[in-house]
Amino acid sequence: MSPQNATTKAQAARKAAVKGTNSHKAKKVYTKPKFFQPKTLHLARTPKYERKATARFATLDQYSVLKQPLNTETAMKKIEDHNTLVFLVDVRANKRHIKDAVKKLYDVDAAKINTLIRPDGLKKAYIRLPADVDALDVANKVSYSLCMWKMCELFYYCKTTCVY
Repeated sequence: MSPQNATTKAQAARKAAVKGTNSHKAKKVYTKPKFFQPKTLHLARTPKYERKATARFATLDQYSVLKQPLNTETAMKKIEDHNTLVFLVDVRANKRHIKDAVKKLYDVDAAKINTLIRPDGLKKAYIRLPADVDALDVANKVSYSLCMWKMCELFYYCKTTCVY
């Protein structure tokens, strides 16, 4: 190694020590107004134990969708005149849930379903049956008559024992 080469090397080392080695790094020019952080590696979670002991089961099955048949005078008139059943249903149930529940429970296809949420917060469903199916027969299968009998029995008991 020649002495001149050694001196230039030493001067370069001195300059680097005084000025720093990263002084000549090119600055990144941002040309867009938004700054996105670089994408990093996202590993899938590997938990040591399950957070829930058992998996949740489906809460809206056919038995929880249809709560009870409605047996008011207007509902009975709907059964006789318009071939329509009236049910109180779960608030979270949609028309497809109601249609499937009626099919599974009573083996009847619904032609049309109208729903509404009553002022007391319960959902009511009007289930229109096709013309070839008699709604009165299905209502008997659902036991509308039993419900009406209980209401009459309750009304009779109240009428005879309660003081107005």
